Amino acid sequence: MKLERRNQHIISNQRFLYRLLKYNLFSILLISISLGIGMFGYHFIGRISWLDSFHMSSMILTGMGPVAEMKTTGAKIFSSCYALYSGVAFLSITAVFFAPIIHRLLHLMNIDIEDK
Repeated sequence: MKLERRNQHIISNQRFLYRLLKYNLFSILLISISLGIGMFGYHFIGRISWLDSFHMSSMILTGMGPVAEMKTTGAKIFSSCYALYSGVAFLSITAVFFAPIIHRLLHLMNIDIEDK
């Protein structure tokens, strides 16, 4: 997706809301995929229930920490790799979520500076 440059006019509110919707839907897709990876791993490798897998994945993905103890070596390795992935994924998804808002704010600030 191509964003407007500093010397271009700011887009309309309707186009901005459409852009915001696209970025938010993409963020939700990334969160869903990340939760799915965690849920399948914790369910099949960690041998915990689907509900506990969802709970554990949600807590790890948001940086809150584990809620269940992993007993096998494979489960501990998966849990460690998922935690490392989650740290990067959470920050990246947050950046994608807020990118259109920050871009618009910076664009508005630049227009104000140029007008003065």
